[in-house]
Amino acid sequence: MTLQITEKEGGCTFRVRVAPGGRRDAIIGKHGDAIKIRLQAPPVEGKANRALSEFLAERLGVSRRDVEIISGQASRWKRVRVEGISADAV
Repeated sequence: MTLQITEKEGGCTFRVRVAPGGRRDAIIGKHGDAIKIRLQAPPVEGKANRALSEFLAERLGVSRRDVEIISGQASRWKRVRVEGISADAV
């Protein structure tokens, strides 16, 4: 299955599967149509969500405020919107 990345209105939306509590932050591959990302942060009090936003911003070369988790705040499955980037860059 291929990654599903939607590009419109100056940004991209895509799915992420988060694996919190890992040894280090890393992209570990695909999970269905999503990007699977391992994070050191635990899944409590929004720490994993903040870590995900910071990780994606750094990897994609945008500011943290350009990364928004638009659904799945309390789930391992998330839909993320990144402003100012093309689908090819993701």
